[in-house]
Amino acid sequence: MAGTRVKPRGESLLAERFAVFAESLLTGVWIAVASLGVVTYPAAFAAGARHLRRRTAHEGGGLREFVADFRAALRGGWLAGLAGWAAVAAVWVDVQAARAGIPGGPAAGAVGVVALIGLAVAGLRAAAVWEPGARWRTLLARAGRRTVRDPAGSFLLMAGPAVVAGSAWFAAPLAVPALGAVAAAAVAVEERYRHR
Repeated sequence: MAGTRVKPRGESLLAERFAVFAESLLTGVWIAVASLGVVTYPAAFAAGARHLRRRTAHEGGGLREFVADFRAALRGGWLAGLAGWAAVAAVWVDVQAARAGIPGGPAAGAVGVVALIGLAVAGLRAAAVWEPGARWRTLLARAGRRTVRDPAGSFLLMAGPAVVAGSAWFAAPLAVPALGAVAAAAVAVEERYRHR
């Protein structure tokens, strides 16, 4: 079948893992470009995760498939992206209240930051299992439950944004391929949860 990748005979496990790592770095570039629309980041991560799932299953896939998946994920994904930015704005207000010394501000700020981290993890988990035709509301609700039921996996995904931020702090261009590593981590966490 054209476009289908079959694992070459004799390919070592190390070579295969390195190929997946390299593919995840390239996918990070695709995710970064697709996220330039500001509210398109959920669709970009969903398309990137689906690309990496195809890659690890030795199925065909490339930029053309990524773009098709991105377009399909964007149908409801832009609303999820808009809701994410609204959550960031709400937490920013909470943090400003905490800094201003308003009574209850520090507690509200702390709760807001923890909730935002939880939402980010649930968003990554939802994007990792997205398939064409899936509804984002359903994906996010199920991902929220998995976020709570699988604290180890959720903790691993909390480190993802920290890795991207650390990469950007060290050298800004490194944050771009790190996005693909975050998508690969989300796929791995969801695969691990599915097999439990």
